[in-house]
Amino acid sequence: MLAKLKTSIQQSFIYSLGSVAAKAVGVILLPLYLHNLSVAAFGVWDLLDTTIQILTEIVILGQASAIIFLNNTQEYKEKKSSTLYTLTVFVLLLGSLLVLITEAAAFYFPSLLSGSLVRIEYIRLSAYIILLRVMSNLFFAKVRAEEEAKFYTAISVVRVFLITAFSVYFIAIRQLEILGGLYGFLFTEVIITGILTIKVIPQMKPKFNREILSKAVKFGFPLVFSSLGFMLLNLSDRYIIKILLGAADVGIYGLGYRVAGVLNMFLILPFSLSLMPLAYKYFGKHDDKRFYSKLMTYSTFMFVWGFVFISLFSPEIVRLVAGKGNYDSAFLVVPIILLSYVFSGMRLTVQLGMLLTNNTKYIAWITLSAALLNIVLNFLFIPMFGIIAAAVNTLISFVLFYCVSQFISDKHFKIPYENGKLVLMIIVGSVLSCSVYVITEIGIVGILFKLFLTAIFPVVLFAFKFYEKAELEILLNPHKLKDFLFSLFSGNKNAQAEQIVEE
Repeated sequence: MLAKLKTSIQQSFIYSLGSVAAKAVGVILLPLYLHNLSVAAFGVWDLLDTTIQILTEIVILGQASAIIFLNNTQEYKEKKSSTLYTLTVFVLLLGSLLVLITEAAAFYFPSLLSGSLVRIEYIRLSAYIILLRVMSNLFFAKVRAEEEAKFYTAISVVRVFLITAFSVYFIAIRQLEILGGLYGFLFTEVIITGILTIKVIPQMKPKFNREILSKAVKFGFPLVFSSLGFMLLNLSDRYIIKILLGAADVGIYGLGYRVAGVLNMFLILPFSLSLMPLAYKYFGKHDDKRFYSKLMTYSTFMFVWGFVFISLFSPEIVRLVAGKGNYDSAFLVVPIILLSYVFSGMRLTVQLGMLLTNNTKYIAWITLSAALLNIVLNFLFIPMFGIIAAAVNTLISFVLFYCVSQFISDKHFKIPYENGKLVLMIIVGSVLSCSVYVITEIGIVGILFKLFLTAIFPVVLFAFKFYEKAELEILLNPHKLKDFLFSLFSGNKNAQAEQIVEE
């Protein structure tokens, strides 16, 4: 059991460097966007970025997940090279079709968007970015399937440097505003896709296999609706706010969402990247259900602790990236969105019952239903309560998303999660995080008090007898704790560490 958990943590740690690098660019460049774009223009940029993400998930048709599934399934392990070639050709054709449709629309309807903040050039560039991104996402998935976490991280770091350099040049130096941001994306994707192509070409066998394509589409197609539903659940509120309130409110809400996204960037995304290859690897083996259960508890602990920290310091983060002024109110939505991210992270593990038994169609229906609920709630309540309603509606939708996912998953593969501990962590984390609405002044005294509130999260859990005996023996002994942490990140076995999961 320890070896499994250690592998998961080590892989998550390595992937965290890559995912932080990939997502950090959005945070790193926030001051660049905020100081070179008006609030309304930043709102448009946020919508364009959102649209690119949504269309990328649609065009790839779930094939990134399919290649991981086929790569780790015994039946298809001997056909890895033809699988990679088949899916590469398929995804390339899909991306190229989108580009052709976009170019045709631009040619025949050049004045379609005249008079709006969105220009036809933005749409054309976005299509090419999507084509390149679906290819790089497929190749990144192949790297993940082969558990080459270090290479994944290295390329992700290179990607950050490229986007940052190109964006600074085109936005700050050339003053191209939104167009400059798109150029930064485009040139970066060209280079990264080129590097990944060189990496995976030797692993291809130029043989198009219709049987594999059929299996991949059957597995991946329901995940398109799942991904689309998840994107709509996460991002559709931007479009609704634009319609009901205007681009300036999109800019404020978008900044709050990006600040909350730090939790996703540092913890949830790295966990998600390492989860599925490991889950497939250990499925059906001894103590697999206990492994998944403890993984849920430990990962939720880190998600909630991160939720507390970022919530409490959200006013400082907003001020740091945006300066004093138009965006100060953005912090109000951050704790609510962060709690939504916590349930989103928990949902990754709870839906294993459906993924491991190849019942992905249920994930699609649940996700789309949650997205539809979110959209309806937004149209009902945003006109009355503004962007706060959008954040609350997102939280409601994610809570229901999680609960229904657990109910359905249990019917296919029941995992004995420690639900009492999960509820306790969420309640304690939420109470501590709400302090941000009281301590709104930015200053040294407030910062010290917030650090204290963050630090007492695990202590409060101790008061409620959260920890097991084996866990306490390690946590309360500095020497054992040091050995345990060292064993996690060095790969060496440790007797004390073994005890924490065996008892």
